[in-house]
Amino acid sequence: MASLYFVNFLPILFSLLMIAAGGATALSMPVVKAGYYPSWVLDSLPPSAINTSLLTHVFYAFLVPNNVTFEIDISDSTATILLNITTTLHHKNPSVKALYSIGGGGLDPDPFATIASNASSRETFIHATIEVARKYGFDGIDLDWEFPQCTQEMNDFGQLLKEWRHAIRKEAEITNRLPLLLTAAVYYSADLTDGSSRSYPAAAIKDNLDWVNVMCYDYHGSWNTSATGAHAALFDPQTNLSSVYGLKSWIRAGVPGNKLVMGLALYGKTWKLKDPNSHGVGAPAISVGPGDMGVLTFSQVMHFNNRTKATVAYDVDTVSVYSYTGTTWVGYDDALTTTGKILFAEALGLRGYFFWALSYDKEWTITAQASRSWILDE
Repeated sequence: MASLYFVNFLPILFSLLMIAAGGATALSMPVVKAGYYPSWVLDSLPPSAINTSLLTHVFYAFLVPNNVTFEIDISDSTATILLNITTTLHHKNPSVKALYSIGGGGLDPDPFATIASNASSRETFIHATIEVARKYGFDGIDLDWEFPQCTQEMNDFGQLLKEWRHAIRKEAEITNRLPLLLTAAVYYSADLTDGSSRSYPAAAIKDNLDWVNVMCYDYHGSWNTSATGAHAALFDPQTNLSSVYGLKSWIRAGVPGNKLVMGLALYGKTWKLKDPNSHGVGAPAISVGPGDMGVLTFSQVMHFNNRTKATVAYDVDTVSVYSYTGTTWVGYDDALTTTGKILFAEALGLRGYFFWALSYDKEWTITAQASRSWILDE
């Protein structure tokens, strides 16, 4: 049974969630309700417009280390932006924590392998990150290294985290301040599924990070135009490209649920169907659809649905929603599927969730739904 509408979808979804969760225990740490705040959305979503009542943590993305000095170069204009972000967020809601994220996908050259490979460069980099956080009023630091490319780089990643945590503790003791938060954005699975045998250093992550932001999305996209796909599938009966597989792999590796934060995508992926009469998840396609490389923000998806009067359908196998009209197909998450994922995250004993990315929502619809759906004590 592939496609269901709202009335029939939720009871089946709830049953699947309870089966998948397997009796996980409740959280023992405060929930994380986070969102990444990319630098390129500052004009469309200034810091003052962020709905901080729906969030516990905001990640400014991204700062990038210098490839030669391994420090973080901050221009005068960037300094003004950083101070405005932290000051505004803390003024609007003092309980919200502001972190900055270092790195991001597609860095060329990627500096992290070099930085992590020896003690001197690690020390320089770590000192610089702490200095930036304190100077501009951030509560923590997030590492977005996408992704360590071999076993040695994974080992270096673990050593970097160990020395980073030590430096953060030492700095807090010396300055008599609360320790900075230290997090990382990581692949959806603890084991890389690209044919390599490398795995994340689970013990180093467990011992040295406050939590990891698990990127539970981009399972399908423009790199495969032959079929539609649920790019943030909670389940997948055919492959391991699913959030349930990835999150459980992290737990099997030894990272407890209360150090795992589930990624939610505020955007959809589009395809052009081969046959408009074949329009389910996995239907034959011939190319990407509308949007930047086949990507539409959630707000754009809602505009597309309204403008074209697209048919909206739910796929219970993957816990996803898609809309279609003619040969155009869009797969995404809406309020219902987001609720299902939040229920699953709670049942699995996860720490919380984060969104990529703030500003992609439509009038905070999904962000608000996620916040309401998290029902465990905070």
